[in-house]
Amino acid sequence: MDNCEFAQARKMMVDCQIRPTKVTDPRVLDAFGTIPREDFVSRHQRAIAYIDEDLPVPGGRCMMEPMVLARMIQALAVEAGDNILVVGCGTGYSAAILARIAGSVIAVETRAQLVEKAQETLVATGIDNAVAIKGRLTDGFAKEGPYDGILVEGAVETIPDQLLDQLSERGKLVAVWRPAGHPVGVASKWTRAGAGFTRKPLFDAQVPPLDEFRAKREFVF
Repeated sequence: MDNCEFAQARKMMVDCQIRPTKVTDPRVLDAFGTIPREDFVSRHQRAIAYIDEDLPVPGGRCMMEPMVLARMIQALAVEAGDNILVVGCGTGYSAAILARIAGSVIAVETRAQLVEKAQETLVATGIDNAVAIKGRLTDGFAKEGPYDGILVEGAVETIPDQLLDQLSERGKLVAVWRPAGHPVGVASKWTRAGAGFTRKPLFDAQVPPLDEFRAKREFVF
């Protein structure tokens, strides 16, 4: 496929996958219509970069289905000067999308090869307000916090306190919540509520789990 064909595929993704699923924020639509998704996958996957399903990427991660990712990003209600954290960024596509909307983006990934790929592609795409960093996903990156929005790119059984604590007072964390034994996940938004946090369900979503966010199992004797 040449650049014109990729541009057409990008427009079709926005018009046929994202718009029909209640994504109305023009900034989100513009970001998805601008960022070249094909650059964030391996060479042999470029022809299928715009399919409407999760796409495996090197390192055992998956690039989220476009419509699910778009709805989650819209739920963050990002403002122009916001500081955003992406957890489990894979090859950096979600960080690139958010960088088009936010003021700055920190993208955390555990696998060195993915961090390198993400950073190289962000630079090649002309994005200078996002950086990929190697670290434990559950730790986030408190050094650059607090964050106005945190996107966890995958299904989780639990969200650790040390990650929620990196939210600003008005901050929001969005992830797909899927406790053990639940057949379907629920995209959810966590916000501060007094001294704790509250979770608001948004929509059903089936995305690959992040092993780092599995709840600790209790042994029964």
